[in-house]
Amino acid sequence: MKKTLKITALISIFILLAGGFWVYKTYEEIYAPNLNINKEADFLYIPTHSNFDDLVLQLQEKHLLKNIASFKKVADLKSFKNVKPGRYTIHNNMSNNALINMLRIGDQSPVHITFNHIRTLKQLAGKVSINLECDSVSLVKKLYNSKVQKKYGFNSYTFISMFIANTYELYWNTSADDFIKRMATEYKKFWNKKRKAKAQNLGLSQSEITTLASIVELESLKNDEKPRIAGVYLNRLKKGMLLQADPTVIFAVGDFSIKRVLKKYLNINSPYNTYKYTGLPPGPIYLPSISSIDAVLNYEHHSYIYFCAKEDFSGYHNFAKSYFQHINNARKYQRALNKRKIYK
Repeated sequence: MKKTLKITALISIFILLAGGFWVYKTYEEIYAPNLNINKEADFLYIPTHSNFDDLVLQLQEKHLLKNIASFKKVADLKSFKNVKPGRYTIHNNMSNNALINMLRIGDQSPVHITFNHIRTLKQLAGKVSINLECDSVSLVKKLYNSKVQKKYGFNSYTFISMFIANTYELYWNTSADDFIKRMATEYKKFWNKKRKAKAQNLGLSQSEITTLASIVELESLKNDEKPRIAGVYLNRLKKGMLLQADPTVIFAVGDFSIKRVLKKYLNINSPYNTYKYTGLPPGPIYLPSISSIDAVLNYEHHSYIYFCAKEDFSGYHNFAKSYFQHINNARKYQRALNKRKIYK
């Protein structure tokens, strides 16, 4: 009897120890750190249409886990099979449980996309696609698609004006279509009642305001001077004069290295050549900053008709009401260019 009791006791102890070990082992597999990265935090990118096997393969190939078997076991315990694409922040002390919970609910880390200094839709696609899953080719196709442009109320000349230069928070797996849709939403937010009313008072459409702002942007880097330059161009428009904006000629030529607009460029046959055709160009020649758009909407009221870069190369301009005064200013600047041997 005593021997039987001893055996029973030993078996019970063994079962308890085995059970305890199993509980500890399971707890460790679920909650112990299992990430294997060389820095405190990194990103895990899961492409669209990935399944669980694709995820496991990526984790294996990139050696992101200390123990892949434990991850698969915990995923099975938690019935985790549906993988959500995106960009996820992973930490070197993250457990299987924390990783799976994050992936299960799709708790992505957004990317911040800033675009400015853009001249064409192709450049825009290149800059944006660096931070998104969609490649620049697919984005370019959408941006240059006339049906897409028409859907949002634009044409091939004006579509770029829908994209307001700023910083935006997006998810990495945002598609080309969703990116354009988001920018349309931002455009509507930007053109609030106040800005729309100011554009209407000027007798210009929103795209025309952006087109003029793109010229102002390239004429001056000085925000405090932009409203005055905008005023000059608006005065010219009211008088039916040629805008004669050098940046539009450079855009028409297509050589953005030009620093000095020579007479040989002025006769180029292009709707963007404001030395040849009156009124505004058919669309923006640059993606203007918000400060330039607001400079047009809040232009300075004055009688200036001309302006020319100052000969001190400060970035500011000399303004003139008469052609004679303008010629004097222009000659001073030309002499300064010659002195610096800037001939083209």
